[in-house]
Amino acid sequence: MSGHSTYQPKGPIGRIVNSFEENVIAILLGLMTLLTFVNVVLRYVFNSMVIWGLEVVLILFAWLVLFGIAYGFKITAHLGVDAITNMCSAKSRRVLALISCAACLIYAFLLLKGAWDYWAPFAGMMETTGRWFPTGFNDATRDRAFFETDQVPMLSMFRFLEDAINQGETYSKLPRVVPYTMLPVAALLILYRLIQATIAIVRGERESLIVSHEAEDAVADARVNYEE
Repeated sequence: MSGHSTYQPKGPIGRIVNSFEENVIAILLGLMTLLTFVNVVLRYVFNSMVIWGLEVVLILFAWLVLFGIAYGFKITAHLGVDAITNMCSAKSRRVLALISCAACLIYAFLLLKGAWDYWAPFAGMMETTGRWFPTGFNDATRDRAFFETDQVPMLSMFRFLEDAINQGETYSKLPRVVPYTMLPVAALLILYRLIQATIAIVRGERESLIVSHEAEDAVADARVNYEE
């Protein structure tokens, strides 16, 4: 079966978190579809458009991709090539899986550092020092909290940011820190899900980070559904 069909959240908290993640992904996809549909109708029927619609759709799409990466690790939905590993013994596959986990964890940690360093100036915070791993905070970080999106209107719920990070200056458009916040959040989620997956492999609860035999399982699922 596919990774999504075999994943079963454990406990009430696990089910709540799983439901929350799936609902967020569905909401993001739904909003993207709705905004795109509305803009198409407005453009070709009324010769008008929601001027900020395209930028919001781009933001939502970026959020969907980043959020989906972490979610994919959780439900073992990422595709990969396992032609060589399947020729190895069970013990060798386990070792190779753990090596893959180590490489992915290092990459995820570097991604988190990069995401923080990119986002921090827009939040009026400091970047980290160090080329690969954080060794402190850079006091000379250039403040970018005043940067705004191109067309997205400012929402009253985010007015607190004017005093919190923009020295009391008002925003005419939504500050970039809001959409960019998904960068460190998603990077942290990816690292967290990879740690979970690694622990599951160590415990023998899963075999790898990727879906195995996706095509064969899809055919088997289709056969079962047809017979039912």
